[in-house]
Amino acid sequence: MRIIILSVSENIYSTMRLIEESKEHGHQVQVINHTRCSVLIGQGKPKIIYEGKDIIDDADVIIPRIGSSVFRHGAAIVKEFEMNGVFSTAHSLGITRSQNKVRTLQIMNRKNVPIPKTVFSINPDNIEEQIELLGGAPVIIKLQEGTHGLGVILADSKKSAKSIIDTFINMDTSIMLQEFVKESNGEDIRAIVAGGNVIASMKRIGAEGDFRSNIHRGGTGESVTLTNKEKRTVLRAARFLGLPVCGVDLIRSKRGSLLVEVNSTPGFQGIEAYTKINVAQKIIKFIEKNRYVSKRL
Repeated sequence: MRIIILSVSENIYSTMRLIEESKEHGHQVQVINHTRCSVLIGQGKPKIIYEGKDIIDDADVIIPRIGSSVFRHGAAIVKEFEMNGVFSTAHSLGITRSQNKVRTLQIMNRKNVPIPKTVFSINPDNIEEQIELLGGAPVIIKLQEGTHGLGVILADSKKSAKSIIDTFINMDTSIMLQEFVKESNGEDIRAIVAGGNVIASMKRIGAEGDFRSNIHRGGTGESVTLTNKEKRTVLRAARFLGLPVCGVDLIRSKRGSLLVEVNSTPGFQGIEAYTKINVAQKIIKFIEKNRYVSKRL
């Protein structure tokens, strides 16, 4: 099988692991930097040009590893492969939806997936009302598009919240506000999904003094077992967004586990280290099974 990994570098841990496991399973694998791809349309069959060559027929499967800063272009590249009948571990629409936290939460709310109480607005005149809608300070302020815990701020008073929100709105930056779930205690759960199965899950614990639990921000992790309800939440989220392979983040609250984010390009380094599960291998096995099934159908 010919696999193309869409990634800006083959030296990123998760990309390296996918290369290793692809080769271990006897597949041809190539890393293509999607930011250096061009799409030609309007003249017969579309082309995806990379280093002067049309690569649209070079893959049986693509594994998108699309970063948040270039997700629109990356999703467009994925879409061209999809329209050419290439199997993808993340649908282009799912990538676009998951990169916007508000859009993700809107879909989850419509599908009755439990989420934290959330407010988004661009009106600088009702900031105090927005805060009160969440029950008052403290509140969490998030960029609508962000990753690895960047652009996530805890405002512990109404005054600081108003100041931060006003600054973001005046900078024309899209943000959202969420209730602060104190009992989550700086911890969350990251689950990796592949083809309708939770293949690994870990609890992420924030660094001392930091309410964010991201490993990239100095947090640590440990293996965790999801409840049946949490598994259903995770799998429903992946299905509703159109992401056969993804990471889903939950926090545990007094009213049950709440979905906070879905990541179309989850990293493997932390979860492989803390759970000792070969996540990359499980993804390649999922591809082998489902790509050939889809071909037969």
